This record gives sequence, C-alpha cells and structure tokens, in this order.
Amino acid sequence: MASLKTARRVVVKIGSALLVEHGALRDKWLKTLAEDVAWLRSLGKDVVLVSSGSIALGRAALRLPGGSLALEQSQAAAAVGQIRLARAYEEVLAPHGLTTAQVLVTLEDSADRRRYLNSRATLEQLLTLGVVPIVNENDTIATDEIRFGDNDRLAAQIAVTIGADVLVLLSDVDGFYSGDPRNDPSATRYEVVEKVTPEIEAMAGDAGTGLSKGGMKTKVLAAKTAAAGGAAMAITLGSPLNPLKSLEDGAPATWFTPEIDPRAARKRWIAAMKPKGELHVDAGAAKALAGGNSLLPAGVTEVTGNFGRGEPVAILGPEGAGLGIGLTRYTSEEAAQIKGERSDRIEALLGYPGRAALVHRDDMAI
Repeated sequence: MASLKTARRVVVKIGSALLVEHGALRDKWLKTLAEDVAWLRSLGKDVVLVSSGSIALGRAALRLPGGSLALEQSQAAAAVGQIRLARAYEEVLAPHGLTTAQVLVTLEDSADRRRYLNSRATLEQLLTLGVVPIVNENDTIATDEIRFGDNDRLAAQIAVTIGADVLVLLSDVDGFYSGDPRNDPSATRYEVVEKVTPEIEAMAGDAGTGLSKGGMKTKVLAAKTAAAGGAAMAITLGSPLNPLKSLEDGAPATWFTPEIDPRAARKRWIAAMKPKGELHVDAGAAKALAGGNSLLPAGVTEVTGNFGRGEPVAILGPEGAGLGIGLTRYTSEEAAQIKGERSDRIEALLGYPGRAALVHRDDMAI
C-alpha cells in the first residue's frame, strides 16, 4: 500500500463540498489542510492541490439563486470566486512559509501537445522553486465541449502530467464500496483495488453531493488514468481535520495500485510515438544522453523533417544509429537555427528567449 511519506510527489484533490459550506469557506478545516501540506513539504515532498470551489464561492458572493446555473452565470461566478479561492489558499499557507501559485487549465491544455508541454514545464518549475500550485479548471472560459467536467478527472491528469507517485481524492465517503453505503447497508469497502475491471466500474455509482459534480464513477475513471500513469490513488474521507495526516495514520481509505512507475510510464508513452523528424547528434551529446542528460542545441549536428514544438523526433547518433525519441521544445525551423550553438546564444539567434534544452531529459525515451 502506498504512503505519503515515501512518495516523491503528491497531488491532492479538494472538492467544493469540503471547502465551501453555505457559501462560506470552512476556515478551520482549510487551516488544518495547510498544516498537512506544510508537513509534507517539510519531508521534502512536492505537493499540488487541485481545488474546486470557485463557482460555489462566487455564487454566494453574487447572490445567485439555487439550482442549476446557466453557463454564463457559472462563468461569472467562477470569475468572482476564483480570486477568493486563490487568496484563501495564500493566506493559510503563507504562515508556514509556503508560496502559492494559481494555475488554471482547460481540457484543451492536455489535448494539445504543445500546450501540455508548456503547462508541464510551468508546473515543474514551480515545484523546483518550492511553490505549492493550486490548480483548477478555468471555468471562466471553459464550455461543455472543452471542460474536464469534474476535478477528479483533472486531478488524475495533473498527477500524470507531473509524474506524481500518489493522488489523494478527498471525498465525502471513506473509500470505494461494492455499492452505495448510503443506500445499501450490506455494501463493503475495498481496502485495495489492484486493477479497475469492468466489474469494479459497474459497482461505481454517480451519486454526489449538492455542490460536487463528480460521483464515484468519476473517481474510478480517475483511478484508471492515474494507475496507467504510474500513480497510486487513494479515496478517503476529506471532512475530518488534518485529512492527509489522518490518511497516513491509517484512516479508512481505498488504494488503487499503479500499473508502473510514473517515470517509466512516461518514457513508455514517448517511446511509442511516431517521430515527425530527426535530430542528429555528435559523440559528446550521445554520451551525455546515455548519462541521463538533456539534449542541448550545441550537440546537434543536423535537423531533418518538419515538426512543431512538442512533437516527437528521433534522436540519432554520429553514425546514424537510433538513440531514442524525444519531445522537442522547438520547431524544426528553430532547431535548425540553433543547432550547434550554446544555449546562451538562443535569444540572439531566434530574437526571443527560449528553453536551454532542445529536448529535456524528462521528455525523452533513450
């Protein structure tokens, strides 16, 4: 069974119903969540929070009526509530010496490879700097066609994006049951689910709380995504104070086991891609790549093919032997301009600052 103490990176999903009650933040609960985040950071763990709550907070501030909201009303409520949500997290984490960042995404950001890589690079940099990113769907601009629909799915995608070891869904139930425990007294909770089978999916219901969009079905689908990306996922009761410490101390939960290590999962995903072009490298670069380093422009001798940023390219050694596949951070035209040059010359050559690596080691399968 996974553990927060042994994880390298942890993603925590917080739903609206846990965070907002009668239109107001649950301040005491949020402060204890901040204590948990600070505890994990003190252990050297990277932490990302995927938090709902903007629409619920904005709805109360705008005094919008109960029931379903029109799309325009939801977007307006999100615009008003998001600033309150970000400020709340900043205020509870700052006393622990933690800096926060707001990251708003849409489904298109993960579907488009270039935008996916940009968002991944941003999150990686924030985590490197010790920041706690607060991620939410950009409900202000998202429509039904381009939205995740619930933050369970978003949290799983973020976990895969950053290579998290553990995803925790703080829920209104203490795990995955064979039936809905609120309606079926004979329902039993699973301690561990090793694989999401059709039978497991069939047990998941859609019932959720009044403020939550997701039910157990979305959590099981999130578990499939997380497991395929190498992250263990826990469903546990989120309402108690210090919910993450409670989970680590043995609070009831269901753990979904990962299929593979998160870094190996990403490498396997990249290795299966069809290259759009080729980067030929010299002997020095080939040796550096074998040692786990990124590919810098200085080591590239030739660029062939027509590719865009974020697209897969084959990396070939001095004799033309295939070394691996990577996701390039430059277009073929840009790569041709900077090949053989030091990274500190990129801005002078392209006219704008770029990333030091042409292909980062995390975006490469060698």
